[in-house]
Amino acid sequence: MGSVQAKAVAGDDLGPTGEERSMLDHFKTIQARIDKVHVDGVGRTRDDLVQDSVQPLFEAANFEEVITRSHEVRTRLEQLGCFRSVDVFIDTSRGPDATDKGLEVTFEVEELRRVVGGINTLVGQNEGSLVLSCRMPNLVGRGERLQGEYTYGTNQTTGINVALLKPFHNAARTTVTGSVYQSGADLPWSGFRQVDRGVLLDLGFRSATDVTHSLRYDVAWRELACLDRATPFDVRKEAGHSLKSAVKHVLTVDKRDSSIFPTEGALLRLNQELAGLGGNVGFLKHEAELQYNLPLPFDVTLQGSLLGGHMKPMYPEKTYSICDRFFLGGPLNVRGFETRGIGPQSDGAFTGADMYWAAALHLYTPLPFRRTKGGFGELFRTHLFVNTGNIGNFRLGDDAAKNAELLMSGLRLAYGAGLSMRLGEIARLELNYCLPVRAQRGDRPVHGLQFGVGVTFL
Repeated sequence: MGSVQAKAVAGDDLGPTGEERSMLDHFKTIQARIDKVHVDGVGRTRDDLVQDSVQPLFEAANFEEVITRSHEVRTRLEQLGCFRSVDVFIDTSRGPDATDKGLEVTFEVEELRRVVGGINTLVGQNEGSLVLSCRMPNLVGRGERLQGEYTYGTNQTTGINVALLKPFHNAARTTVTGSVYQSGADLPWSGFRQVDRGVLLDLGFRSATDVTHSLRYDVAWRELACLDRATPFDVRKEAGHSLKSAVKHVLTVDKRDSSIFPTEGALLRLNQELAGLGGNVGFLKHEAELQYNLPLPFDVTLQGSLLGGHMKPMYPEKTYSICDRFFLGGPLNVRGFETRGIGPQSDGAFTGADMYWAAALHLYTPLPFRRTKGGFGELFRTHLFVNTGNIGNFRLGDDAAKNAELLMSGLRLAYGAGLSMRLGEIARLELNYCLPVRAQRGDRPVHGLQFGVGVTFL
């Protein structure tokens, strides 16, 4: 057969072209088997972990399977959290143990350094942050990671987090994370500053290919303080200290082809949180998010989104405060209104509510002057949108018609057009021209240009 050498390209997740598919079909006719697998560059990573990762290669029956399984094994090695880079080479088998049509596959790996530090920027909800981090990856050879971060944001937010992550390399991709944290933020729309200090335990796993779960236990000591003398009395009376002990489950079913600019697929996310397992804060909170993307001709996408949330007290002797309630409005939420600029308020300070819903309809199009796919223009989308929503302390009964009438009374409505820019696969930036057409007394609508950047959006 001669010598065949192939080097994988990092991050290449594109599908095969027509010529490549024809070549793969030809490779199916070439019988082959794996005689040996070499993994060069392994130091402190455990041998049994590497052996389990490369085992599927020995099941290959032809050259096409050797290529595809080599790529799959390379991906598995990268996901271990032990290596900086993984390259793969395929060659004919040599030596006294070589078999007819036998091949040898060599993986050249470079392990992560024992200590890694950095200074990075982070994009949050309409905020930029500077992050100082220090990580100790692959602590005992199985992908464990100890990391510490300090965050300082443009909106007077600060954070310190020390976390230990332990992956279990199984089919469910189970990970256990324990962290100790402190975070602080000013909330000028409500007139208070919040500082949280706590311990968080998180169990993450997959129950299917596109279905992920996160089960969390969070114990937080919260401190609320007035920002200035103008803070209203209704906010001042909630200032002070509280202790929240809560369990939370997050279910995510994501079948979209992209999280930032999806062109097809659906997203379903359900959050349930129960607080009151200790401490003096008690409530039951439910939130749901649904998104569907419909591809249209000429690379146009029609997207519909729906959000909703409800919470209620659970224990007579426990309550919850302004920092637990829902808020609505913002450049990536209900556009056409200021951040958290919708809903109940007291003397100009928004106090949140126990229930909300919001919906949006978008029509995304590529830039009109985009010449070819895959270029700089792929970072941008133009869009037309209409969004609406409502928030309040609604008291629902058994009559569905009256409940619907109650939820629709006092709704907010805005529409507009704008330009969106993708920031990697993490966040996006939007510049929109908004026309709010329906608002309630006390709301803070935005007529004209509105700028937003964040990681979640309606």
